[in-house]
This record gives sequence, structure tokens and C-alpha cells, in this order.
Amino acid sequence: MNTYDGRRPPQAGLDSAIWRRSSHSNNNGACVELAVVEGVVAVRDSKDTEQPALLFSPLMWRAFLGAARESRPHRH
Repeated sequence: MNTYDGRRPPQAGLDSAIWRRSSHSNNNGACVELAVVEGVVAVRDSKDTEQPALLFSPLMWRAFLGAARESRPHRH
């Protein structure tokens, strides 16, 4: 059971999450991991997994990805 320690928001359900590393991650340490738990998309820094994950609803996750795609430089 997760408890709130006054410094971090509760991350209930993430203790048993199955995390996947991004296919776009590389070996320079700039990696993120993703898990889907009870309809919530959780994203964390793979090199500092003790920090709280960012939590998104599926709708907000799709909006985030869409915004990231739009702001990415286009390749010609």
C-alpha cells in the first residue's frame, strides 16, 4: 500500500506496474518508461525511477503525443 509522505503525491498501483522503455530512447541516458495501470498512462524517467511518475488520462496522453509530434522538426 502506498502512503503519502508529504513530499510526493500518492502513486497507487504503480508498485506492480509493468514498465516499457520507449522505442525512441537511446543509450545517452535520455530514456522514458511507460506503464498503463487501471486506465492511467504513467510516464517516468528510467534513470531515476524513485521519482514520481507523470500520470495522464488516455485522452490527455493522446493530446500530449499529438502536441509533441507537431512541435518536432520535420525531416525533408
